[in-house]
Amino acid sequence: MTTMDHAPRQIAVKVSPAGDKLITSGANYLHMSKKDLVEEAVRFYLDARREEMQAGMRELLRELDGTRASRVAMLAGMTREELDSVGGVEEDD
Repeated sequence: MTTMDHAPRQIAVKVSPAGDKLITSGANYLHMSKKDLVEEAVRFYLDARREEMQAGMRELLRELDGTRASRVAMLAGMTREELDSVGGVEEDD
């Protein structure tokens, strides 16, 4: 059995008309495509905010303690206390 490798499909990103105007102007003056400009800008922005993102990930991992209750609370957008106040969940054996 053979599998076919599919190229990832491109995803459209919606921006405001003002944002599109900025992207179009920037891409024109930098002699690059709008797609390349947006990809490079996102990469630059995320790199500049890497420490903030890592702090958020560390906080998220602190909330996940390996229990079913922590997973359910996170998925439901609740605190453990809120989950417990509505009956909680049974833990795996």
